[in-house]
Amino acid sequence: MLHPADQLAFDKAMVTQPVWNRFNTASEALKLDENVLLHAGPAFASPDQITAPILNSACVAAVWQGLAQNFDQAEAMINAGEIVLKPAQDHDVVTPLAAVVSADMPLHTVYDAWRGQQRVYAPINAGSRPAMRLGLRSEAVLNHIRWLNTRFLDVLEKGIAEGIALVPLAVIGLMGGDDCHGRTPVAAQALTAELQDRTTSGITDDDVLAFMDSSPSLFLNLWMAATKCMMKLAEGIEGSSFVTAAGGNGHEVGIQISGLPGRWFTIPASPPKGAFDVDLPQDRALGAIGDSAVVEAFGLGAMAIDLSPQQKKGLGAYLPDDAQARMSGLSVGAHPYFRALDVRLGSTARGAVEQGSGPVIGLGILDRLGEAGRLGGGIYDMPVAPFANALKAQEA
Repeated sequence: MLHPADQLAFDKAMVTQPVWNRFNTASEALKLDENVLLHAGPAFASPDQITAPILNSACVAAVWQGLAQNFDQAEAMINAGEIVLKPAQDHDVVTPLAAVVSADMPLHTVYDAWRGQQRVYAPINAGSRPAMRLGLRSEAVLNHIRWLNTRFLDVLEKGIAEGIALVPLAVIGLMGGDDCHGRTPVAAQALTAELQDRTTSGITDDDVLAFMDSSPSLFLNLWMAATKCMMKLAEGIEGSSFVTAAGGNGHEVGIQISGLPGRWFTIPASPPKGAFDVDLPQDRALGAIGDSAVVEAFGLGAMAIDLSPQQKKGLGAYLPDDAQARMSGLSVGAHPYFRALDVRLGSTARGAVEQGSGPVIGLGILDRLGEAGRLGGGIYDMPVAPFANALKAQEA
């Protein structure tokens, strides 16, 4: 039987209508200091722990922000502590893989339209062009960030109108074979159609249209923010082990729970298991990375892989033997909008301890040296240890 505090947290998370209604910068919305950069997962204990892909992205972000004139100067400033890296989720931001957020980057603002008090932020998805999330230090990535945050931003702002509800788009995606994490092209198409419809005279920028058409992950960052918004509304319930944060920085993976808000429980990050798309040895794989793990902690992504035949075809061989048991055993209950899909959502530390394992998480595999970007895709098998540690801390 579900613990009453976990049930209350789940109910609070489910009674939510996440809507994307504008852009804000972290400086405007969060009063983020200019020399602070936000990354996925828990904090690094010291600069020498910063994984190469996040360091690369931090250097790109620092140059974009104007903190440094070039990448080498940015790295020196990070190592000296003049530029500080902090966990994005501790600031109500989610960011994919190795992507880093700076103070003046425009961020999707997603808020709870039913109560209006909770907001979560995410950077614009960089699509299939040179993307910061891949952890490469290059002028191509820098130039693409400049394009995203100006020309593409202008088009998005014209199409938001009064705001776009994100759960209905996620349902469209799931019904069409998405899993809302590793695969989101159906939801991305629905999002593009919505933006087209809301834009006066439609979207006429051919480069933007080509980018949207070639970017099947366009919906992902928004859905990460929507998921985190729902999780945030479950925070602060005494005695609750409902999972409210999940992510990795390549060095460590961690979670947070409702009853102990703001406190990370971490373990060393092992790499996801999966096939490489490039001819490199397996030891080039970085440990699990990205805030997109919130999607699986919420019950979708690889935890709902049966809804996505394409994802299951590509990653099914890497699922643990008890994956099906976890998909039902770790989940908490149904969301009204998802009932037609027979999807159960949410997860708790209590459930993980009872199951003896955490959720299975679909993740991109990055090059730990920060040279080759994405090596492939795989499954990260989340151990039970951080959930057990969180539960012990709460009981204490």
